[in-house]
Amino acid sequence: MNVELPFAPVDTIIRRNAGNLRVSADASKQLATRIQEHGSELAIDAAEEATADGRKTLMAQDFGVERIVDKEGLELPVAPVDRIARLEIDDRYRVSMDARVALADILEDYADNVARAAAILAHHADRRTITDDDIETYFSLFE
Repeated sequence: MNVELPFAPVDTIIRRNAGNLRVSADASKQLATRIQEHGSELAIDAAEEATADGRKTLMAQDFGVERIVDKEGLELPVAPVDRIARLEIDDRYRVSMDARVALADILEDYADNVARAAAILAHHADRRTITDDDIETYFSLFE
């Protein structure tokens, strides 16, 4: 699976949760991969919701979102999030702009939670760098 999400915004999300810790490139790559997998799974569920409503367009409410945030306030770019949403769903579906922004918001919250936990794990291990092992440990412990 190609990673559609650029690593730079993911790195920024980790850093805003890292405090004085450094962030390895592998940690950003690992989290970007996990974000993509999670986003793809959410899009599959959203497509099922749209189908149940007789639609071929995914809407924000299909992702369980009632209020759309301003996309300018998000770190994750909407275009790659759109590609993530389309990875595992049928080509007949479209993804509305509100759904793209909603998914980006959900995935950014997801990334923040993982990054916060990874920072705690790095501190606990008495390291000064968040690594891909911290990301993996989070998922082995909490998922």
